[in-house]
Amino acid sequence: MAKNSAKDIEVTAFATHQIITQPNPLRKVLRRVEDKDMDDPVSRAEQALAGLAGEFKDWMTTEVNRLSAAYVAIRNDGFTKDRRDELFRAAHDIKGDAATFGYPAAAGIAESLCRVIEHAPDLERVPAELFTHHINAILAIVHENTKLDSISVSAELSRRLRKVADDYLADVNRDRPEHLEVILAPSIVPAESC
Repeated sequence: MAKNSAKDIEVTAFATHQIITQPNPLRKVLRRVEDKDMDDPVSRAEQALAGLAGEFKDWMTTEVNRLSAAYVAIRNDGFTKDRRDELFRAAHDIKGDAATFGYPAAAGIAESLCRVIEHAPDLERVPAELFTHHINAILAIVHENTKLDSISVSAELSRRLRKVADDYLADVNRDRPEHLEVILAPSIVPAESC
């Protein structure tokens, strides 16, 4: 990096302090463009997303099918580390993708399912209905999200499933304070799903 010479540095003295201003070396590599030639990356990104919007439903369908298949494998053959991990990854991917793809209530339910998988001391003893209700709710939200009244129903379903899951986890973890602390801590639920 080239050093600035003393004549390039500007010093402005005040009664109580000095301001030292160095020249900006980036000005040498900057290229000026006319306003009509300016690129707007945000606009380009929005256009790209608009072009992909039709595929979002297909992507979510693929994700929920993966979640459903993972649970069917568990229901048929029991929990193994690999099956548990696949169920968790599928739910976690939905948790991360659902709001982006327009299904914020599914994200909340998937988060609740992740919490059950992560914090239940023995997944074999978790009531099957708890898993089934979470997965069926996610499937219903993704397949029925076209109705306007379904948004409030989805949000209420998400809230209730989270409460049931948290109550279950608090009960089974009462002797495991390291898990109980995490379970009882308030979490941020996306505003769209409330």
